[in-house]
Amino acid sequence: MKLKGLDISILVIYLILVIVLGLVLKKRSAKNKEAYMLGGKSLPWYMLGLSNASDMFDVSGTMWMVMLAFVYGLKSIWLPWLWPVFNQVFLMMYLSVWLRRSNVVTGAAWIGTRFGSGPGVTASHAIVVVFALLSCLGFLAYGVVGIGKFVEIFVPYHEVAPYLPFRFPASYLPHLYGITISAFAVFYAILGGMTSIVIGDLMKYLIMSISAVVIAAIAMQHLQTQSLRVPEGWLNPFFGRTLDDLNWTGIITEVNAKIAADGFSLFGVFFMMMTCKGILASLAGPAPTYDMQKILSTKSPREAAKMSGLVSVVLLPVRYAMIIGFTVLALLHYDQLNLASAKGIDFERLLPSAILRFVPSGLMGLLLAGLLAAFMGTFAGTLNAAQAYLVNDIYLKYLRPSADNRQIIRMNYAVGLLVACAGIALGVFVRDVNSILQWIVSALYGGYVAANVLKWHWWRFNASGFFWGMLAGIIPALIFPYVFTNVLELYYFPLLFLCSLGGCVAGSLLTPPTDMNTLKTFYRTVRPWGFWGPVHERVVAEEPDFVPNKNLGIDAFNVVVGVIAQCTLTLLPIYLVLGMHKELGLTLCLLLVCSLILKKTWWDRLSAEAPPEIHRTGYNRVGMYLRQE
Repeated sequence: MKLKGLDISILVIYLILVIVLGLVLKKRSAKNKEAYMLGGKSLPWYMLGLSNASDMFDVSGTMWMVMLAFVYGLKSIWLPWLWPVFNQVFLMMYLSVWLRRSNVVTGAAWIGTRFGSGPGVTASHAIVVVFALLSCLGFLAYGVVGIGKFVEIFVPYHEVAPYLPFRFPASYLPHLYGITISAFAVFYAILGGMTSIVIGDLMKYLIMSISAVVIAAIAMQHLQTQSLRVPEGWLNPFFGRTLDDLNWTGIITEVNAKIAADGFSLFGVFFMMMTCKGILASLAGPAPTYDMQKILSTKSPREAAKMSGLVSVVLLPVRYAMIIGFTVLALLHYDQLNLASAKGIDFERLLPSAILRFVPSGLMGLLLAGLLAAFMGTFAGTLNAAQAYLVNDIYLKYLRPSADNRQIIRMNYAVGLLVACAGIALGVFVRDVNSILQWIVSALYGGYVAANVLKWHWWRFNASGFFWGMLAGIIPALIFPYVFTNVLELYYFPLLFLCSLGGCVAGSLLTPPTDMNTLKTFYRTVRPWGFWGPVHERVVAEEPDFVPNKNLGIDAFNVVVGVIAQCTLTLLPIYLVLGMHKELGLTLCLLLVCSLILKKTWWDRLSAEAPPEIHRTGYNRVGMYLRQE
């Protein structure tokens, strides 16, 4: 099936709307830096939640997850724990509230809230900016590669080659497409700021939801007349030490080579390491990307918690309806799909090949518009986060503290173009979606976890410990891929974590503790639980009525219940499409039980009023620069 005129018209209309959106919201976003970076903190939590979910509904990730579902079946629901996907549960239960109470603009500015001022804080501030930029550039490259490989299916090299003014290897065609489409995302993201990103995300979510329902329905129709031919363990989400029940020999033999290449054969060991790494990463809080910026954009800590809770509810059922729908179609008609690439069989081409083969004209245009929007939304959200760090945490903090709004907006435009070009350029050198994803979530985040867990939970952890811990993790994360060339990044995550943890502890204990006034302000404002004994004693001595956070037990319980509920949200559309009605009923009952528990233990406990927020002008007592606009 080829793209018809109707499909092309829908795509063109969508791209025009994207340009108009950026132009219309340009004036609103130019009011001040907070309006540009955080939407003026005036957007409702449900809009931000839908936007955040929409940002996570990206093309590259969806291509990867369709590939996982095809190869690993229901066991694939665990593999997104690499991110980890359950970090949203930790955020909704307590971490979003803690983060939003700080009332800052970026995660790097948060450093001043926690550690005060001084050389160590300056170094820590710088290392967070470096990590944020590495992370953002990695995700930009990940998106560029994914969208390029996606478009290549619809416009192959032999069709476009006669119209190109130059010649290059066919393997670089995805990068050319990625660059071209990225230009549209850059336009509306840079002009419209956070508000245009959120509105664009809502448009995208609506399109993707409609498409997901239709694709799931088409797959269910095909299953009425055909049956899946898959290994014995494909329909079972549970697993043992290995994947012996996923032997594709005699079915689609090439998949066995894919499992071996992924490094997931010892699935029990892989799952344990992935879970341990995921818990640590979740305890660290959100990485300094678009997810953190959405939390900081909410009106209050209470709304921040609601926003994070909404993400899983609106994202997982819709996304997995689409994923399992395309997976079923690809399995039923594998011999009709074009998975050949310049480098051999590429299972990451399953999604676009299935779209081209099975989606009818009109719906194809709508679906492609939604997937293009998915790429643009994620690209734009990541770009917005990178802009916030460079402008707020470098330009305004060190170079031009007195810059007026016009200068700030101009710098946002310039920085946005620079970061976008750097991310696109990095994408040219990336082999595939899975390789960059593994490096980001396992290697790079290995240098992030230790310092960012300790910053919430240990009073003696200081800015020097933060800096040396991050540095001791980031440098090996950049080097190890060249040392352990044939090893999955997750398997050397423990070594990265230990390097970073050593830097954290040594850097903290060999230098003086953070100023007690700063610690008391942080403890009163953010109110974390953990090892805060000396600080708590000082605060209680000054304020005998102060009530500490005693919610560790209930927060941990809610996290466990929330993760179970999140798994049921993932399984529901899968069981529905596959017609596994008994399993569907049991999953629905489990979700209902979890929902009733969380209504009592989480929702009803959210405070009606957010605690007083910090409003300061100029350089405040903890050395953080915030200017009221």
